[in-house]
Amino acid sequence: MTVPPVPTQVRNERTKLTATYLNTAAGGLFTAGAVAPLVAAVFGLGAAGNLSALTLVLGIAIFLLASGALHLAARAVLRGLQP
Repeated sequence: MTVPPVPTQVRNERTKLTATYLNTAAGGLFTAGAVAPLVAAVFGLGAAGNLSALTLVLGIAIFLLASGALHLAARAVLRGLQP
């Protein structure tokens, strides 16, 4: 018994769902890893107020790179859309 092929519209919706998941994860990394520590450091909240500037900048840079990589991965997934 053979499995019928998946219709193009269904495949496109699954592709968009995957891209949305990756982009949402990218937004979460950006918020949690870049915005939150920066705000905490500016207002002296929590442990971020005691971090050195180098540690803060490196941490934010790592999360920005990870967020950007996930966003680019989401864009690459969208290239798989069928007409």
